[in-house]
Amino acid sequence: MTNKIKVAVSGACGKMGQAVIKAINAEADLELVSAIDITNTGKDIGEIVENKSCDVLIENSLENALKTKEIDVVVDFTNPDLVFENTKLILENGARPVIGTTGLTESQLEELKKLSEQKILGALVAPNFAVGAVLMMMFSQKAAKYFSNAEIIELHHNNKKDAPSGTAIKTAQLMTQERAEFGKDNCPEVETYKGSRGGVTESNIHIHSVRLPGFIAHQEVIFGAAGQALTIRHDSFDRISFMPGVILGIRHVMTIDSFVYGLENIL
Repeated sequence: MTNKIKVAVSGACGKMGQAVIKAINAEADLELVSAIDITNTGKDIGEIVENKSCDVLIENSLENALKTKEIDVVVDFTNPDLVFENTKLILENGARPVIGTTGLTESQLEELKKLSEQKILGALVAPNFAVGAVLMMMFSQKAAKYFSNAEIIELHHNNKKDAPSGTAIKTAQLMTQERAEFGKDNCPEVETYKGSRGGVTESNIHIHSVRLPGFIAHQEVIFGAAGQALTIRHDSFDRISFMPGVILGIRHVMTIDSFVYGLENIL
């Protein structure tokens, strides 16, 4: 097939990176042209991911890959310390970022949006690529119109560095668009152990972050009202749950010249 989308994966040897590479290799219109990671430099990424060569050797410099290869899209699943500079680097070198790494601040997102518009390049930052998780966020936004008390519990594996998760932050932002303040009638609280009530958003939504081995990505939003409760929950039991969203994102950024935050905006 001609005119394939040429894709690089940054964080290629991580669990999400490996899942992305498998997904790309399964799509006829996508071509893996670069795998970037600080581990396993020089090895064939195909041997690591699928025990068969794919003729793409791991390199340790995103900048060098962007300057020496023809790359249309870079998918980034690295870590919160690197993601901002990586995304800038991608845009500055004429490629289109699809960012699954969380931890970007509001000011960083705004700067990246400006750079995307300046370079006239499509860009996607998604706190969660699972379609079910995006629907959970959208349903929670809808419910926030009718419930004035709500809390978020998010549960992830114990190697996740940032808390709360990007999904929890995005969920709270969407809910706050419907209601400016939650829990107005709650009594004054005293914490015996600091942080017992979790982190608190500007709209007074409490977010509780759980980090335990065995989990991947899970979140529930609990709404309470007189005589009733509503719980909206999503669970990702396998990283394959994120792949349809990643593939959709890769294709979508090739069709736009603007910045998008959240998968719900392209569904």
